[in-house]
Amino acid sequence: METTRHFTATVYIVNDGAVALHRHGRLGIRIPPGGHVDRDELPHEAGLREVREETGLEPELVDDTDSVPAPDGEALPQPRQQMLYDINVHDGGAVGHQHIDHIYYARVDSRDIDPAPGEASTEAWDWYAPDDLRESNLDPDTVQFSLEAIDVVSGDSN
Repeated sequence: METTRHFTATVYIVNDGAVALHRHGRLGIRIPPGGHVDRDELPHEAGLREVREETGLEPELVDDTDSVPAPDGEALPQPRQQMLYDINVHDGGAVGHQHIDHIYYARVDSRDIDPAPGEASTEAWDWYAPDDLRESNLDPDTVQFSLEAIDVVSGDSN
């Protein structure tokens, strides 16, 4: 059986020391904004687009990627992490589909979430401070990335 893979992008958005996560209806877990990278779209662009669609907020990527003097190229924002997630696992353990997730951190200047039509409602979103994350029953990777995002964004001088 062949395993199919799609590129995805996730952005942990931070405002005033807290990260926004929403309850994903189909998955039944809390996750940050994100989704598939569209054709001819760069991963960081996909992540920023997903934040705008899912929250109505305008994210500012926290990126410390060094520039490279390339006459015909440019350095792209580096994801903070790249993860390979099994999405469709069949009986017997065969993996049918995976997501190659590019994880970024960003700041937003408001907590006023206003999703686009068709996205998870405002009521599905909550802001988590570090203590909330540590005391939660969220997936361990979500807690780790959320805490890192808060630390990185809070410590960034931009």
